[in-house]
Amino acid sequence: MSVKAVMATILQNELALRGVHSLTPSDCDEIIKQLIEQLRELELNLAARELAGKRAE
Repeated sequence: MSVKAVMATILQNELALRGVHSLTPSDCDEIIKQLIEQLRELELNLAARELAGKRAE
């Protein structure tokens, strides 16, 4: 099972515990894909800031 699939299952379970039953497994999968992409972009931005900060020193 892939990390995305595990995360989507966790998300679906957590939402169900909170009474959200309207999202399908494919909705959860899509949300996880978006979250992973946003995390990658954040990681790249932070790395670029760190590099720019080292160059400025």
